[in-house]
Amino acid sequence: MATGFRGNGSSSCKYKCDTAANTLQWIKAIADFIKPYSFLINAPVVNFFKDRLWEAVDEEWMECLRKEPVGNLLLIPSGVVQENWPDSLKKFIRTSGSLAFQREQADLQMVLPGWCMASLNTVLSQGMNQKKKHEVEVLSAIISLIASDLKSRAIVDVGAGQVTLTSITMCKMAQVLSFHYKHSVLAIDACSHHGNVTSARSARIKKYYLAQIRKSGLEAKNLRLPKAMTFHVLSVDALKSLANMSLQDDHVEKTSMTGDDQEKANRQESKCLALCNSDKEPSLVLAGLHACGDLSVIMLRTFVECKDVKAVINIGCCYNLLTENGSDNEGVQNGFPMSFGVKSSGLSLGKSGRDLACQSAERWRSLENEGGLHNFELHAFRAAFQMKWLQLVHLLGVKARHCVVSRKGRVQYRHGVRKISLRHHNQILLGGCQSTTMLFLIPFRTMGVHHDMDYYGIWMDTEPYTELIGPYWSLRAALGPVLETCILLDRLQFLQEQGGSLEAILLPIFDPDLSPRNVAIIARKVGATVPNRNERR
Repeated sequence: MATGFRGNGSSSCKYKCDTAANTLQWIKAIADFIKPYSFLINAPVVNFFKDRLWEAVDEEWMECLRKEPVGNLLLIPSGVVQENWPDSLKKFIRTSGSLAFQREQADLQMVLPGWCMASLNTVLSQGMNQKKKHEVEVLSAIISLIASDLKSRAIVDVGAGQVTLTSITMCKMAQVLSFHYKHSVLAIDACSHHGNVTSARSARIKKYYLAQIRKSGLEAKNLRLPKAMTFHVLSVDALKSLANMSLQDDHVEKTSMTGDDQEKANRQESKCLALCNSDKEPSLVLAGLHACGDLSVIMLRTFVECKDVKAVINIGCCYNLLTENGSDNEGVQNGFPMSFGVKSSGLSLGKSGRDLACQSAERWRSLENEGGLHNFELHAFRAAFQMKWLQLVHLLGVKARHCVVSRKGRVQYRHGVRKISLRHHNQILLGGCQSTTMLFLIPFRTMGVHHDMDYYGIWMDTEPYTELIGPYWSLRAALGPVLETCILLDRLQFLQEQGGSLEAILLPIFDPDLSPRNVAIIARKVGATVPNRNERR
């Protein structure tokens, strides 16, 4: 960081995003490509049978793909084609691949000079699976490097804002940054339970480190505990106020010291106070791992608008939760688009497009044939169920209209709590007349709907077309990485439009096979004070 970023982690891609002009050119190429395929992007698979969606696709493509093994279909989102496929189909898949940001993990030591990842001990990594441990080890090392280079006063660790494993991972990230890398950290999360878990876990880790200090007879040092705060971040102003709050508390927990140790600690503390009270502006770093929806956007806007925030490291997710221009949120700063360039182009993704951007080529590729076939069968059943559902809406009127069937097969009232999940019944999906009839019957009986209809007949009417759902869904999924790239480039473009006051890159920091949502936006303000590396704490 002291010498700036080196490269952008996407050297093998046809397009570049090293300047605002190049980034906008890439975005426009995506917009031109996806325009003819709006019928794929905007058509939910749930309406596959109702709207006969396969008829909108090139007939030659569907005839070719319906004969392909499931394994070949699962590779389509990764840009893999078979030589015997129609040329137009191969061009579509290959162009999709060329427009998507490349996900191979970057050489972080080359892009971020001085980066060095430490393996976490069993105390800090307790409760983490392989994926989470990998994410925390890699990202905490990056955050620490940038915070140390900027002599950051504190790191503001922004949680996911929802009750998910991501929020819990961010809590553990804060502990690693505090205990292992010795930074002051304010961990923000919307879930009070996660804040309580963070505080309790920090207390246990503190006891471990104090015990290790006593056993080893090493010089006692101040332990930094992460400060956990429950807060639902809904605006830039809210996050700015929390960032300023973090400057007022260094979150230092002093160990019990006597004699020379205490004197040394006092001298060190005096040096820190002198640095903080000098004419230099306070320096904060914002960090967020898989910050959901608009939360990632709020972090980037806060970085630009808050003078004390000198750097931001953000990995976004849950694009389906983004607000978008043209929706019901007029007059507010929406999550997409962010940049002036994309706003001027009039590009819109829509709800289905933002949903599709969540599809991961790596996840598709990792499915085995049985898992892929099972996934296609679930979509087929759900689409067949949708036909029955809409018939009942027509026949039963208001009561049915007040209910929702989710993508997971749940039926629920909009203003109530009645739910039923079909997922645990899917193993008998193709189990014959009685089983299939029961699958349709269960949710309606649960809702108190008793109507004499030919449930099995509907399934038999749709069953001949079920083999087309795999090819159709695979073609849609091929556009997922392209749409995600568009969202990421829009965010990068927003930062690049700020001019020479900051520098920003997109960087795939995780192993995509472990963590497919692996592209980080890393930015720092060029005017930020960057001391010599030998002066790091």
